[in-house]
Amino acid sequence: MDVVTVRVDAKGLACPEPVIRTKRALDEIQDGTVLTLVDNEVARNNVVKLAKSKGYTASFEKADEGYAVLIEKGMAEPHEEMLIDTHDLVVLITSSQLGQGDDKLGALLMKNFLFALSETSPLPQKILFLNSAVKLTSQGSDSLRSIEKMVDQGVSIESCGICLEYFHLKDALAVGSITNMYDVVDSLNHAKRVLTI
Repeated sequence: MDVVTVRVDAKGLACPEPVIRTKRALDEIQDGTVLTLVDNEVARNNVVKLAKSKGYTASFEKADEGYAVLIEKGMAEPHEEMLIDTHDLVVLITSSQLGQGDDKLGALLMKNFLFALSETSPLPQKILFLNSAVKLTSQGSDSLRSIEKMVDQGVSIESCGICLEYFHLKDALAVGSITNMYDVVDSLNHAKRVLTI
């Protein structure tokens, strides 16, 4: 049987694109190698980390003003952490930005977080948006495509009604449904695991 080799050119792409594209390539093959080209050390390290987290071997070398990362995918036994079912997970997002400090950077980080989350498997059962996080589910949000992708895959997206009213966005909700604080608390109480962002 011929060994499948998939080439991923991720040069010039911002985080998390090199990792996401590499993951997609790995998902497409059962056995073989993925060669990912990146142009900086951070991307190189992130791709190597992805490979190791999946139980695959990875090596890299300098190549054309960047790095070539070679990942060998075989029928490796999944690591224990890969066997955790995240479908019992509820994600609580309480801001339109991720982290504290620069607002512009925080907005970019949140956009990247939601994009990366939409590419994980399995996905969370539910994502709750509170406070300024409701801006992410409203018209004009840069994250709508990522959130809509999760809805299409069965993730429940719920935005706080009083928060939408506070920001004058009730008529601008673009994805998911409106929830209330009782249902938020009930969802959190019944979740096996909660991730707060």
